[in-house]
Amino acid sequence: MAIHPWWKRNRKKVDKYMKNAKDLITSQDPNDIVSALSLLNSTLSISPHHELALELKARSLLYLRRFKDVAVLLHNYIPSLRIDNEDVSSVFAASSELSSLMLLLPSGSPSHDSSFKCFSYSYLKNKVMAGLSNKSEVQGQWRYLVLGQACYHLGLMDDAIILLQTGKRLATAELRRESICWSEDSFNLSTSESQPQPITESEVVSQMLSQIKLFLRRRTAALSALNAGLYSESIRHFSKIIDSRRGAPQSFLVDCLIRRASAYKSAGRIADSIADCNLTLALEPSCIEALETRAELFRSIRCFPDSLHDLEHLKLLFNSILRDRSLTGPVWKRHNVRYREIPGKLCVLTTNIKQMKEKITNRENGNEDYYSLMGIERGCSRSELNRAYLLLNLRYKSERSMTSIDRFDIIDEQELVSVKNRARMSTLLLYRLIQKGYYAVLSDIETVEADKAVAIDNRRIETPMDGNKAVAMTVVRKSNDKLDVVVKGVFCRDMAAVGSLISRAGLRQPITV
Repeated sequence: MAIHPWWKRNRKKVDKYMKNAKDLITSQDPNDIVSALSLLNSTLSISPHHELALELKARSLLYLRRFKDVAVLLHNYIPSLRIDNEDVSSVFAASSELSSLMLLLPSGSPSHDSSFKCFSYSYLKNKVMAGLSNKSEVQGQWRYLVLGQACYHLGLMDDAIILLQTGKRLATAELRRESICWSEDSFNLSTSESQPQPITESEVVSQMLSQIKLFLRRRTAALSALNAGLYSESIRHFSKIIDSRRGAPQSFLVDCLIRRASAYKSAGRIADSIADCNLTLALEPSCIEALETRAELFRSIRCFPDSLHDLEHLKLLFNSILRDRSLTGPVWKRHNVRYREIPGKLCVLTTNIKQMKEKITNRENGNEDYYSLMGIERGCSRSELNRAYLLLNLRYKSERSMTSIDRFDIIDEQELVSVKNRARMSTLLLYRLIQKGYYAVLSDIETVEADKAVAIDNRRIETPMDGNKAVAMTVVRKSNDKLDVVVKGVFCRDMAAVGSLISRAGLRQPITV
């Protein structure tokens, strides 16, 4: 019995695994592809740098929509991560290279001697690796296309457009080189027009690139409007991304939603801003910026218990980050906060929690500002309140929020169910808060209307009494005038009668002295 060396046995195993994996992948059945992945993992455990096994594994993960696993497998090729790593390592590389140069310099010779030449091993290594990478670009072009598609679905738009454009350029160059050797007959289509042709990878990449450019263009316009203070314009551009028929990726939506919530907050639309924060936290429960914004919004309308709940959630997140000494999430995930900012934020957060608990203890939480929540002014009419309530009621019903989530590009179906459950719960709480605010404002309006009605009734009662008094005074004056005339006439008649009597009695005769 012949004894083969270990490398021959391993090569036979690798060939066997690869053959079986290719057969399983050809069927395009998800269960078979999962079985093929186990074979490819066995192959890579034996030969970690097997190029074909890496390609098949990456494409299988992409077919199964396991984009996070693709990003973890090829994270060294993500442009943003490579730039960050190069920025960190360039300092150490420069310092080590400078120290090696100083060691090679003789003690008595000046460093500016033109005859002195130093051999740099790192420089030669970089040159050789650059030449090898130029030769292997064509062989490894699948990395750009596969990783670019995965980055698109993960919301890394800037990385996706770089990778997809590079992969498309390399594929076009390779096709051009191959077409030189083709004859004229090779360019004729041999397939019949009646058979539907499957969509090629280049067509998928072209459609994805156009969609990425559209999203990035709208996001740039929205951010420019937000920075310029044009909040309605910024909201309009962000809404085009969020409400588009072809749903945007989950992480990209989270960034757009939190920016639109900031625009709503600056425009004074508190309920809309809270709704965007709720949807952001439904998509990503550990979003620090969304929790901070929502806690501040609840505090502005004096809903102190809800604000305290978000602040305590933030405190738990900060403590877990400090315990793990790293931000939550995988390596490729983007964060809006840096690790070194967490201790300072935690101190401020502890102070805010203490103040919030004192306000709740002092029973200051019963005077909510529902006017700001509804987006109306104090002293508004009943029609203005009904209009605002109708708009909020139609916009934030649970059924409407569920239909909007169905358009989003959610990675996992199980995650989609949990996202819907969180969104339904938060939407229901906001809807109840809006209803409570509506009835509170309505009671204020009814009280004002009742006071006005009482005042009008009092005026109506006072007006007839004043009229009766005026009529009575007129009658009295007329009666007094009549009495004066009668008295004057009677007196004159009496005086005439007395005069006649005196004349008859002879009282007018002269008196003798």
